[in-house]
Amino acid sequence: MLQLDLQSRQPIYEQLILRLTELIFLGVLEADTQLPSVRTLARDLGVNPNTVQKAYQELERRGITYSVSGRGSFVAPGEGAREILSRQSVEKIRDAVSEGKRTGLTRPQVDEVVSSVYSEEVSV
Repeated sequence: MLQLDLQSRQPIYEQLILRLTELIFLGVLEADTQLPSVRTLARDLGVNPNTVQKAYQELERRGITYSVSGRGSFVAPGEGAREILSRQSVEKIRDAVSEGKRTGLTRPQVDEVVSSVYSEEVSV
C-alpha cells in the first residue's frame, strides 16, 4: 500500500507523511480508520520503527491523525483530515505563488506550471 524511495534525498519520515496524507486525501483511509502499528509498518517497509513513530507524531501534530493510548493511531474525524490537508495545500500554493510573484514570475508562467501539474498522471 505504501511505497518509499530509499534512494531519495527526501527523508523517509517525510515520504511516509506524504504517502499517508495522499491515502487520506484520496479517501483510501477514511475518518477513524486505524493506521498500521509502528512496528508492523516499520517491518513491512524495512525501516526503523523510530522513523515511523516520527511520521505518526507529525501527522498527529498537524491534526491529521489522533492516537488512543494502547490502541494506536487513527485518521482524524470531525473537520476531517481531508479538509485539513486541503487547507494546508492552499496555504502552500499561496506561499509559492507569492514567492514566484516577488521573484518576477508572470501570471501566464504560473498558469503554465499549474496546467502542467494537472496534466501529469497521478500515482499513489
